[in-house]
Amino acid sequence: MADQEQLAYERLGAAKLSLVDCIAQSVGFIGPVFSSAFVIPLIVGVISATGKGAGGAAPLAVLIAAVGIFALGWIVATYARRVHAAGSLYDYVSMSLGGQVGTASGWLYYSGTIALTAGLIVLMGGYLHDTLDAEFHHPIMQGWVWSVVIAAGIFLVLFLGVQISTRVQLTLALISVAVVLVFFLYVIVKLGSANDFAKAFNPSTAPDGWSGVLFGVLYAVLIFVGFETAANLAEETAEPKRQIPRAVLLSVVIVSVFYLIAAYVEVAGFHFDLQVILSAAAAPLFALASPSSAGGFGSVTLVRVMELVVLLDMIAVAVGASVSSTRGVFAMARDRRLPGPLASVSSRYGTPLGAIVFLTVIDLLFIAANQWWTSLFALYGPPPSPHYFAIFSWASTYGAFALVVVYALMALGSLRGVEGRVTPGLILAAIVGLALTGGAIYGSIYKVPSPTKLAPYYAIAVFVIGLIVSFVVKGREPASQALPDLRSGAVTTGR
Repeated sequence: MADQEQLAYERLGAAKLSLVDCIAQSVGFIGPVFSSAFVIPLIVGVISATGKGAGGAAPLAVLIAAVGIFALGWIVATYARRVHAAGSLYDYVSMSLGGQVGTASGWLYYSGTIALTAGLIVLMGGYLHDTLDAEFHHPIMQGWVWSVVIAAGIFLVLFLGVQISTRVQLTLALISVAVVLVFFLYVIVKLGSANDFAKAFNPSTAPDGWSGVLFGVLYAVLIFVGFETAANLAEETAEPKRQIPRAVLLSVVIVSVFYLIAAYVEVAGFHFDLQVILSAAAAPLFALASPSSAGGFGSVTLVRVMELVVLLDMIAVAVGASVSSTRGVFAMARDRRLPGPLASVSSRYGTPLGAIVFLTVIDLLFIAANQWWTSLFALYGPPPSPHYFAIFSWASTYGAFALVVVYALMALGSLRGVEGRVTPGLILAAIVGLALTGGAIYGSIYKVPSPTKLAPYYAIAVFVIGLIVSFVVKGREPASQALPDLRSGAVTTGR
């Protein structure tokens, strides 16, 4: 009877992913090149809604955030050694805070990854159209058509197998990171005696001292969002008990090193002058790659190369977010916390077909809204930027807030221990993680302009709805508990 019950649970394809595949998933979702191009100015403070940030001490803010993220990674790794299900943080929160809170957290977390996916696809369509139009005066297709093509391509990659998805991410991330890293090292060499590493890590370099650095830390958390998503591949990974924890922690270390170099170059390259940085705030990477006559270290050709690698990294992020979203939707549907048809699996490729179709429909709805509902994110008058950017801004704010809240819940739950085991290291990691996520949540709300400021409130509403649904729809015993191969040791999950 027990064997028959186990057979009733939908299963993904064979567990054959390697450590490299799992690292590609986390690094791909993080999108280090994309973040270095557009998010580091938030850490500096020149384009933040508060006007506050770490200034020339941005590398110090990144370092502090990296330590906090590593603490959260330690918690994820601890859970990942026990649970090997595709639900990831949904299962982790359920283990510690009960099934109702876990279900609400799953609704929030995966609605966040879905929002990030759809918003990014809309952004890429507009980015491609406008970049081709600006550079070559020939955009080829309208932005929404580009977005549809990208969504179709991601659908195909997701459907044909998880290993294809991770290898696509690996290829795109390697190319983009390698090109940008070589350029950053070139800038450091060109700066020569103008380099001042001590200044970059001195809190007095920030406009408001430690206060400015801490504001920088609040924004720096955003560049690490997605570090944990390798855990969504646990069911499809060989030796998940060993590989998933390693992948999560190694991903944090890898991107931390890259971000430290990126943050340093993006302040030192402008000689720590905030006024000069402000003039290039929209895209400091492109400003640094511009010809020397424009104050940069490159050429027009190099700017175009940077535009290309940023696009490649954006695609890697979209694929990574899509993989995470579909595995999470599948896991929750398999536990009947979402409608059962969403847990359907392709018999040929072992991929979560129901979840993939669901995600693609949402992508297309976002694309349609961007094209034909232009007032959607212009509630208080026309936006100062293209509508596709307004949609991405809202979606990324919603997604980042949703994920950070679930990080906080995971850290809070870990104070109770994992399987009843409480260690000093876990307590320390939980305290550091709670402090970091608490600050990031504050930064997501404080002085954020309309209508983007409404995103966290929608996220809270989704959590509440998920909580209500969890009391009405009981679901069934979680797969992470019912299926022996999805756990190590005696796992007790609240229902």
